[in-house]
Order: sequence, then structure tokens, then C-alpha cells
Amino acid sequence: MHKELVLDAVMKAIKTRRPKNTIIHSDQGSQYGSDDWRRFCRSNKLEPSMSRRGNCWDNAVAESFFSSLKKERIKKRIYNNRKIATADVSDYIESFYNRMRRHQHIGGVSPDAFEATTRKQ
Repeated sequence: MHKELVLDAVMKAIKTRRPKNTIIHSDQGSQYGSDDWRRFCRSNKLEPSMSRRGNCWDNAVAESFFSSLKKERIKKRIYNNRKIATADVSDYIESFYNRMRRHQHIGGVSPDAFEATTRKQ
């Protein structure tokens, strides 16, 4: 995975979610150990956090997301091309996963509802 892919994805999240004083966790991939990554995090008020080598538990939430995505959306469809697949996955994330789907690890509410309550505190 190239560092540009990571930086572009996180920048999209920053523009969409506008996090403040947020920890961003990663594995030990070279893209997360680069000077560019550290400068990017510093300039966007993100606190980088990196797991220790061989720690399989740190990705549990991400693994759960991909499992849900596959079960609830991808395995039910056949995509004719990458553009259609990208649009459908984006729709799943933005229209359903973040807004309506309840998440056990954040108290049975959607990510949008969770973020709304934490902003008020």
C-alpha cells in the first residue's frame, strides 16, 4: 500500500468528519512510519498510534467492519466494473453504516449518533 493512498483516504475522512484531538491507529506498515505520515498527522491534529508487532487484536473493529461490508452488501451483488463497486461501497458506508447501523462496540448506536453525543460533552 502506498503512502499516498493512506494520506488520501485519511484526508477524505478529515474533510468529512472534521476530527479534533483524535488518535489514529495503524499497523507497522512503512506508510505509517514515514516522515510524511508524522507531519500529516501533526498538521491535522491527529495523534498517531502504532500497534506492536504481531498484535492481531488491534484491528478487531476494522475486521468487523469488513466482515459486515461483505455480508451485508458485497456478497449480495455482482459489479460490472470498479466504478460501480466503489459507488456502491461508498453508499453503504455513508448512507447506512455510519448513519443507521447500530454498533455494539459503541453502545448500540450508529457512528453518527455516537459522534454527535461526544461532540456535546
